[in-house]
Amino acid sequence: MTVQLAVALNGDSFDAGHWIRQVRLADEAGLDFVTFEDRFGRHGPDAVQVAARVAPLTRHVGLVPVATTTHTEPFHLSTALATLDWVSRGRAGWQVRISTDPAEAALLGRRRPLPVEDLLAEAGDAIEVVRRLWDSWEDDAIIKDVATGRYIDRDRLHYIDFAGAHFSVKGPSIVPRPPQGQPVVAALAHGPQVWDALDADVFFVTPADADDAARIVGRIVPEKKIFADLTVGGHVPGDAATFNGTPGQLADLIQSWWTVSGVDGFRLRVGDVADITEGLVPELRRRGLFQPSAHTTLRERLGLPVAVNRYAARPEEIPVA
Repeated sequence: MTVQLAVALNGDSFDAGHWIRQVRLADEAGLDFVTFEDRFGRHGPDAVQVAARVAPLTRHVGLVPVATTTHTEPFHLSTALATLDWVSRGRAGWQVRISTDPAEAALLGRRRPLPVEDLLAEAGDAIEVVRRLWDSWEDDAIIKDVATGRYIDRDRLHYIDFAGAHFSVKGPSIVPRPPQGQPVVAALAHGPQVWDALDADVFFVTPADADDAARIVGRIVPEKKIFADLTVGGHVPGDAATFNGTPGQLADLIQSWWTVSGVDGFRLRVGDVADITEGLVPELRRRGLFQPSAHTTLRERLGLPVAVNRYAARPEEIPVA
């Protein structure tokens, strides 16, 4: 397997053409996925809506918007993300985020934020609810039986019956099970406070160098996919290591980190996707370090296992007449 590549998109443009251009560049270059930044109070379009807008106009790249669990009902999150998976034909993901900002809470007129530990616990419950709702329809629940006039087999819809400290949800979902079964769940993790608390498939980490990346990889369970964040020059500095240099030098860095640390891939925070696709991607391909995946779903592209429906009867559980 070669290194996996993603880009983080962050902007406030309400011009659909801007987002279409950026994601198409990533799509044509064979990148594994793009993430769409978002938070309450940010001037800019809703990330899930942007992903849904570009989904029918792209073919391969995964689409992973940020959606905040704080002040957002998990039922609404599950239906929006399941819909995104349908319109993208199995390329949807979700980057989970919490909100600690009282000003963001004031925008919605809801409670003041809880302590971070409680917000993460709430986010963990939200992920559990969303995952259960995605499974609440079995894959063959829609039968379209003209003879009996039945569209859905009600025996293949399931109540999730979740009751937790922050919310209770009965279900089932109002959207059929997504094409992936379980769209990919991701989270930015600066430490065990996050990766031990959240049931994510992918963690974005922010190591300072290759050795730091290796230490982080060693602390996260092997089943998780780990992407190292790198801020590529010209973009707004933040919590991730910043790179300034030529595409060849960036390829050197990626090759070094990937070889030493054991990360699965890199999420590059860029101002323009062309900064990556025009120089870096061809160089990585020339070195044999990056090969676009032929898989059609995001789960497959990332090498995640098939999502088994927790509510579907296993063959050994089906009664014999």
